[in-house]
Amino acid sequence: MAIAQKWLTHLSNTRHNNLFASRKQQQQPMCFIQHHRLVCHGCYLSMNGCIEGQDKEKNHVGTIETRTLEPVTSLAMAMYNLNNAISQLKTEPPFYTSSGIVRLQVPIEEKVEAIDWLHSQNHLLLPRCFFSGREQNEDNLVSVAGVGSAVFFCHSHPFSYWDWRSIRRFLSERCPLIRAYGAIRFNAKAKVSSEWQAFGSFYFMIPQVEFNELEGGSMLTTTIAWDNALSRTWENAINALEATFCKVSSSIVKSPKQAPPTLILSSHNIPSRVDWHLSVNRALQMIKQNDSSLTKVVLARSTRVVPTADIDPLKWLACLKDEGANAYQFFLQPPNAPAFIGNTPEQLFHRKSLHITSEALAGTRARGLSPALDCQIELDLLTSPKDDNEFTIVRETIRRKLEAVCEKVVIKPKKMIRKLPRIQHLFAQLAGRLEREEDEFEIMSSLHPSPAVCGYPTEEAQLLIAETEVFDRGMYAGPVGWFGGGESEFAVGIRSALVEKDLGALIYAGTGIVEGSNPYLEWDELELKTSQFTKLVKLDLPLIQKVDCK
Repeated sequence: MAIAQKWLTHLSNTRHNNLFASRKQQQQPMCFIQHHRLVCHGCYLSMNGCIEGQDKEKNHVGTIETRTLEPVTSLAMAMYNLNNAISQLKTEPPFYTSSGIVRLQVPIEEKVEAIDWLHSQNHLLLPRCFFSGREQNEDNLVSVAGVGSAVFFCHSHPFSYWDWRSIRRFLSERCPLIRAYGAIRFNAKAKVSSEWQAFGSFYFMIPQVEFNELEGGSMLTTTIAWDNALSRTWENAINALEATFCKVSSSIVKSPKQAPPTLILSSHNIPSRVDWHLSVNRALQMIKQNDSSLTKVVLARSTRVVPTADIDPLKWLACLKDEGANAYQFFLQPPNAPAFIGNTPEQLFHRKSLHITSEALAGTRARGLSPALDCQIELDLLTSPKDDNEFTIVRETIRRKLEAVCEKVVIKPKKMIRKLPRIQHLFAQLAGRLEREEDEFEIMSSLHPSPAVCGYPTEEAQLLIAETEVFDRGMYAGPVGWFGGGESEFAVGIRSALVEKDLGALIYAGTGIVEGSNPYLEWDELELKTSQFTKLVKLDLPLIQKVDCK
């Protein structure tokens, strides 16, 4: 019980019930407009926390609190205790504010993987999410899985400062594990295709029921959020939580670490190899023009794989996670939507209080089959003028963007190799200090899209991408991660796929085009990057029909 007791002692200090607004402020009328309501589990409306209207300067919700129940030895006991706590809250509501968010959590001595917990839940229990960071943090939190939304944030307009403020209303530094998980489109101004429609321009959720995988233990939590001004009363919220919680399973089914053998009906690339060569050559011509400021553009490819049997996105994610050293794993599925999954090595930014880190990642090579060959490939990458040019553009652009907001920016190391199980990249880490936490939105909007997934200069690269690519990137290459009270972390949504029932998977990959790029080699790089997905299905069988779509 040592781990659980440590959690009880550490988290009991997070209890927080604070009326952020003065009595005078609470009596003022609140001006919110409801929109984008979605039916959650067919019974209760889920609350969209995005604020619209003229009066956008809203304080935090009236009540923000984390309550830690007594540690238990098993998931079944945690379910029992949480169910009793929910029933007690329903019969004796202790909160009398018009808005709030309350997290109930039970430390569990038994260690269960969060992805196994999510895999054990009904796949119709939506929305659902999963996020696993690359490094263990000081809270011993390894990964998080969630179902249902206590509050979600979604809209068709581009993610704005006011949307960020809408999310921040429900977060507090004193309740660090109340977090909003989600993703943002690569280009909110691009036309939205049908497969990405339900995600909106951005989609974030604070889960109703959440499972935390800890180093040496676990934790099961429930979260209730309400806001009378959004027509989400305390009674609505507690009833919705009760409806979700009764569908949560306490039985754990281990996710297989290997995908079952699958026959592929078809595999379609957009663009085709021929069109890809034309696009790359056109980009190279623009880069060489004297009157063009374009020095790099990242062009991407979408590959639809249709198997004979449905792909289980969580099984795929479990396979990716098994080889996901030095990478983030993520899963996001809104109601009536495909699942967006990925295994990305690239950090967009990590904020801890005022401290900010970001990363430059560019240049790609395969790993060698032997240590000697691996070192030879590493040396080739380190000494390649073309790759150094691409990497320097990325690193220096991120440095300038951080310097515009941070007091001081340090780059350490300036350039090194980051090795992943299947590939290796040039890498540098940048760190700085914000003047105020409000600059978090400025950092995100400045760093995205980075030259690693878009190009440089950004405007020229985005224009060429919009003119060249005939598919919707959606959340591919966009920010994916979470906002917290005193801490936030976002990765770049590359090495990702969209998995949809009966339609197979759309696998995305991109590569940077700079002077000296070779269309044939860049195509091979796309194949290398998508191989972590394609290895999960049998693409080499005689029955496969490979088609390059124009």
